Amino acid sequence: MPNKHIAHKHVALVLGSGGARGLAHIGAIEALEERGYTITSIAGCSMGAIIAGMYAAGQLKEAKEWFLRVDKQLILRMMDINLLSNNSIVKGKRIIKELEKVVPDRPIESLNIPCVIVASDMQSTEEVIFRSGSLFEAVRASISIPLFFQPVQIGNRLLIDGGILNPLPLHVASRSEDDILVAMDISGKDGMPTESIPEPIDVDGKLAEIAAKGWPIPKSIEKQLRQLSKRIDDIRFKRAQDLGKNINFFGILDRMSDMQIQQNTILECRITPPDVHAVMRQYAYNTFDFDKAEEIIAEGKRIMTDSLILYERAHA
Repeated sequence: MPNKHIAHKHVALVLGSGGARGLAHIGAIEALEERGYTITSIAGCSMGAIIAGMYAAGQLKEAKEWFLRVDKQLILRMMDINLLSNNSIVKGKRIIKELEKVVPDRPIESLNIPCVIVASDMQSTEEVIFRSGSLFEAVRASISIPLFFQPVQIGNRLLIDGGILNPLPLHVASRSEDDILVAMDISGKDGMPTESIPEPIDVDGKLAEIAAKGWPIPKSIEKQLRQLSKRIDDIRFKRAQDLGKNINFFGILDRMSDMQIQQNTILECRITPPDVHAVMRQYAYNTFDFDKAEEIIAEGKRIMTDSLILYERAHA
């Protein structure tokens, strides 16, 4: 008897935070639809909130076309610098106005499918979950990267990026009994980018492999291999000693934030395990790589497709 989840292919989709990597959500949605899945609800925070809202409004195609036109000049034009503020660099109003040209604002409760957007309250240190009210007011709150975007005050709440407390808000997804929970996680754990360290050479192992095939090994070749191996070992030792020099003050702060996001994502997946967990490495793309939209969307599609194939095989 076929698994009921595969038979129905109904999906509660959750989209994570991660700046420009969030464009991968567009490709992930395309992969789901091409494989015959129906998205019955959607949730997201930060960049995931933008894509979730645009999809729930039925205008993902228009959103994709707009993002594919984004270049560094447009990004700069959307940055309404906040010269008089002591808590942010950018006001954030201009980018919302640009997004509203693509998808007009409307009440969240009137969208085509249930949509949940998550922000963080600086006052209460709690998640704020939007299921109704202005779509773009919720999105503006959810994308408020601390120190970059101005926080959003709604009533007695002071709201910032939803990814601060929960980069992958699985527990807020609206699900029915037939829904499978699918996560597009764009903050996957990986190592801090540093200067490339060459792999060591196992000279004796290589020589043994060659000898096993009956090939003669000239002494000059063996000597060159051992010299190359020593040079690589020297480089590895030097770079290992210099790791601390490869990161500055701001790099340390950025890495601390990355580690927090990765750990919070891992904890959320343990508390609310998704049926399908598609993961993009956190350092695959930078936060502001919006000019790489086509490449990021394609990568998101590939990652989700591979994850769905694994899930379908396991539940065949």
